[in-house]
Order: sequence, then C-alpha cells, then structure tokens
Amino acid sequence: MPSKLRVAIIGVGRMGITHYSILKAHPGVEVTAIAEPTPMINSFLDKYLAVRTYKDYGKLLEKEQLDALVVCTPPALNHQVLQAAAQAGVHVFVEKPGTLSAAAALELAARFEARGLVNQVGYVNRFNDVFMAARQLIGAGVLGEVIRFRTEMYSRTIIREEEGGSWRSARDSGGGAVYEMASHCLDLVNFLFGRPAAVAGTALSRVFSRSVEDIVSSTLCYDSGLTGTLYVNWSDESYRKPTNRIEVFGKRGKLLADQYGLKVYLGEANAQHGLRAGWNSRYITDVFSSVPFFVRGIEFTAQLHHFVDCIAAGGASRSRCTLRDAADTLTVIEDLFRDHAHTSREAH
Repeated sequence: MPSKLRVAIIGVGRMGITHYSILKAHPGVEVTAIAEPTPMINSFLDKYLAVRTYKDYGKLLEKEQLDALVVCTPPALNHQVLQAAAQAGVHVFVEKPGTLSAAAALELAARFEARGLVNQVGYVNRFNDVFMAARQLIGAGVLGEVIRFRTEMYSRTIIREEEGGSWRSARDSGGGAVYEMASHCLDLVNFLFGRPAAVAGTALSRVFSRSVEDIVSSTLCYDSGLTGTLYVNWSDESYRKPTNRIEVFGKRGKLLADQYGLKVYLGEANAQHGLRAGWNSRYITDVFSSVPFFVRGIEFTAQLHHFVDCIAAGGASRSRCTLRDAADTLTVIEDLFRDHAHTSREAH
C-alpha cells in the first residue's frame, strides 16, 4: 500500500462533492482523479482542484493507479461502473441503493469478495450515533420482546409539478420515493431487526411526479410475528430537511428515534443502561462520536472513515454495509413493487 490511499470519484453532483470534501480532509487519503461528463463542471475542477479530470470513467480506470473508487453516478449506471471497478481490482464505496436489483448486488458482491476487495454502500443511518444507540438498546432487550415498529421518512424533495425529466423522475433510472428515500427506511429496519419475510398492502401514490411515486406505505411482516409499517413522503413541504423516524413498541416499553435524538419509555427502571421508569431522553450531543471533519452530519464522515479503515485492514475487515446488505434492502424494495402491482390488479 502507498503512504496515502489513492482514491478517485466518479460523478460530482451533490454527493460526489460531499464525499470529495470529506476524503480531501483525511490525512491518509489522496483524491487523485475525478470522472464527470459535464464539461462546465470539468472546467471548474481543472481550474480550482488539484485533480486529474476525465469525461469517461473507463478512461479514468485505464489511466490511473488507484486503490479505491467512490461511485456517485445515477443508480442505473452503477452496475456497469462497479463491474469495471471489480475487474480493475479496486475497493469501492457506492452511493445507495448500490444497484437497482438484488440479483445484481449479489453478483457484484461475489466479484469483490473473490478478490478480497472492500465494498460498501452509502446507507448513512448505520453510522448515525442515535440509530446505533437505538440498535444497542433494542438488541440488549431493554424494550423486552418487540411487537411493532413504524419507520418513516419525510422531505420536501418534490414540492411542485415536474418540468422536464431527469434520472430521478424514472424508476428504471433509480428515481422515485422508493429507491431514493424508502430505501433508507428499509435499510434501517434491516439493521435493527433483520430483513422482513414479506410485505403487504403496499400503496404508491403520486402528488407531483408524473411517472414515479411520491408517497409510499406498506406493512412489513416477520416470521416471528413482528410487524411494522412503512410510510415515506418526499412531497411534504413542512419539512426543511430530510427526516428519518422510527418508533418501536415492546412488552417493556417503547422507543422513538430520529437522526437527532431518541426517547425511551419504560414501565420499570433499567439501571444497567441508566434509564429510569417513565420517559428518558438522549440527544445526538449525548451519544455522538467525534469526527475530525463535519459536513452535513457526523455519519457522512464516519461512513467514509470506516471505508478507509476497512481497506487499511487489508480488505479483510467486513464493511458495516456491504453490497450483500444492500441486496437485502433491494429484495424488500422488489417485494414492495410486486405487492403494489398485485394489489393494483386485484383492485381493478
């Protein structure tokens, strides 16, 4: 390994710029190249950033000596980019949902694993300190047997009628509230409880979009009897920033959490975890882990530092969110689409 990890970024939209900022500040990383097809952006990068720029990711992989790749392309392009990365023998961090099918994610996972390469998908909830604290409390049995949960996400992403199209307005490209936002809720559910066995009563509603869903609701079912509800709305103007919430009800109490804090209600005190009977509140400032560079949220830095740490461990260290983990989330997404199609046929 060189003294610094040589990393390239493919795609410099909002997330690509975020990841560049974080990696640029990492003392063990050198961002050496960027691939971006937009000429105006490339001109800006050439002028102000000390990186080599390419219009085509294939040329980048051919010309650059790399250790790792950060992929921030539209989801429909990810499969071919990741195939090329596996062939080139580089570690990869890819933005969620990773691919657009569980089968593609599993196929890619096998490729990276066969070569001992780290592969990580950008589901940031797994690195949010509040949700990690919630997972610890649930796993420790603080709530007793979990009976029900509700997972939700809201944003003001689409709050007016579409004018023209982009990849976000077509499901085949990875657009729509399911791939864009429900995927975060579902991955969080998988992280906390494991993958549900089935879904039921899925509804996909349009508010402003012409071809994709703006609101998603469904019921998630487990063989154990645990059930949960999913509700996502990316056309809710009352939210200034995207907000994830989860509510968990167990035989001993309940837990409410979002990215910024959690509340736990218990019928009896739990001294081991410092919880009294009644309501207990913990905020992100009570549980947060320190990161050396902050942009958008601690979890964004934490996930990329985790990626770098896994590579530094020789690729043997399993990422907290691999392509196999993403395949679990994609499996539930595919279940949602199938269930909705079946429900719609039954209704007609």
